[in-house]
Amino acid sequence: MQLVFYLRQNNLNYIMYKHLFKRFFDFLLALIALICISPILIVVTIWLHFANKGAGAFFTQERVGKNGKFFRIYKYKSMTDERDEKGELLPDAQRLTKVGRFVRSTSMDELPQLFNVLKGEMALIGPRPLPVEYYPYFNEIEQHRHDVRPGITGWAQVNGRKNITWGRKLAYDVEYVKNFSFMLDLKILWLTIYKVLKRDDVGVETSGVVHFNNYRNEEWEKEGRYDQIEKAQNEMKEIMEKYNIKW
Repeated sequence: MQLVFYLRQNNLNYIMYKHLFKRFFDFLLALIALICISPILIVVTIWLHFANKGAGAFFTQERVGKNGKFFRIYKYKSMTDERDEKGELLPDAQRLTKVGRFVRSTSMDELPQLFNVLKGEMALIGPRPLPVEYYPYFNEIEQHRHDVRPGITGWAQVNGRKNITWGRKLAYDVEYVKNFSFMLDLKILWLTIYKVLKRDDVGVETSGVVHFNNYRNEEWEKEGRYDQIEKAQNEMKEIMEKYNIKW
């Protein structure tokens, strides 16, 4: 009897936190954070505007959100738009400014996503939203990462971030959704603050395979699933054309 009551109460707490309190806490904390750090945001915005040589201080990109719905994410822009004599963008390493490097190393480039949180497109804690062109490459299990709002930081980010493969990273995302709770969110928030202060795991690295579609294509090639590769590539091409995404 006690076990049944515990399970019911635990399930009730889960439902209330997921569908009511989490969104309330996200909105309230994001609003307070934006008010408190607004002077810093203004300084960083002006600083980046000049450092980026007129390329602007903000970067926006289409990402996959809750239930597979696409939305536009906000980030600070850490690179210039400098091009070579052929009109093509220079390599990232040459376009990354000193200010941009500092903003990245302190994870300040993610701060504009607090506006995404206010709009209800993101949460403070959750699986990181990935580019929309990756959407055709998620398998059935990985699609469950979209059962919740994507977050500014998440379980994968505090468990290796740049030192784990795409497969492990997505497994952490699904693990978070399965074990979704207030206490887990608190743990992730604490570990995120700790890692930011240590400047640990800054950047993105996936065992040499930068783009998720390449990682998944390699898996499918080993399995001989060439029809799946062709299908995903066609879907990705349609998405990129629709949102004017350049590779």
